[in-house]
Amino acid sequence: MSSNHKNNQNASASNDHSRELPETIKSAYNNQTLLHIIGNGTKSFYGYPAQGQRLEVSNHCGVIDYEPSELVLTARAGTPLFAIETILEKSGQMLAFEPPHYGACATLGGTIACGFSGPRRPYSGAARDFVLGITCLNGKGERLKFGGQVMKNVAGYDVSRLMVGALGTLGVLLEISVKVLPKPAQEITVVLAKEPNEAIKTMNTWAAQPLPLSAAAYVDGLVYVRLSGTAGGVKAAVRQLGGEEYDQGQQFWQDLREHQQPFFQDNTPLWRLSLAPGTPPLKLSGQWFLDWGGAQRWLKTDAPADDIRATVAAVGGHATLFRSPDRANSVFHPLPPPLAALHSRVKKAFDPQRILNRNRLFKEV
Repeated sequence: MSSNHKNNQNASASNDHSRELPETIKSAYNNQTLLHIIGNGTKSFYGYPAQGQRLEVSNHCGVIDYEPSELVLTARAGTPLFAIETILEKSGQMLAFEPPHYGACATLGGTIACGFSGPRRPYSGAARDFVLGITCLNGKGERLKFGGQVMKNVAGYDVSRLMVGALGTLGVLLEISVKVLPKPAQEITVVLAKEPNEAIKTMNTWAAQPLPLSAAAYVDGLVYVRLSGTAGGVKAAVRQLGGEEYDQGQQFWQDLREHQQPFFQDNTPLWRLSLAPGTPPLKLSGQWFLDWGGAQRWLKTDAPADDIRATVAAVGGHATLFRSPDRANSVFHPLPPPLAALHSRVKKAFDPQRILNRNRLFKEV
């Protein structure tokens, strides 16, 4: 354990439950009992409704190792994100994929299991890009370890990143090592008025230039762009882009990340559309909020799921029902048969009895 971590250990309670959890899983495997893996439930709205006996993992928490000079942090899966961010802040560092919390008690394990990344994602990388290694329990209660604590090229498949976004269907995360980055010296948000087509073209033009972009969004006729880097570089970029400096920029991006913007404050089904960033506006009824420079588009609509998915698939994208009162059907974009078969084989390899978060990601997986 590094000396810097010892100085910050009070930021997060430390509890190791790695001995009790395997026994619970082994018993469930022998009795074919379905298990619903849950931390603090801040992301329980996402995916298909959970099934089975609750397997509580939030108490398995604590930062295990953190060495600022190495830019690597290892923590148990139940460690609260706020505790990790507090420790990193003291060293002027951050989780560069800017993970959304969606609740005060969000954990590192839940974030990685969902694969969520915030506004910085197109410019710094996704959650999976920063996962260096994981330790998990498979569906037999066996302890498996993949990856490590360094960035390196390896032969074969990087299984640690396979766990990112798997919603706990492949294993119970125990420990996660992530790459962290220094916080930028300065951040400024500028805002410009644009029509939808022009906004998409503008955000993509800027993304192709050597600008210190760290976020770009469009809503209600306004483009919001965050610039992050050295003070001189950011100020030069502001002069190049024009527009007005937005003094509420930090709050704007936090509210977008946490879905606290007014746009997200109702019960209309919320769809997340993943598209090529330069895709022109789609002919779908509803209200729109573009993030990730146009690559992630939030759509509020009561339109039929089949219509949404057909429109999105026609331009090479996919659609996820991110949040809705009704999640019984059609949450995730259907997989082509060969890919669905691959998912099933991977699930069987990690969880032969299919007891871990069954049907949470895809039906019959």
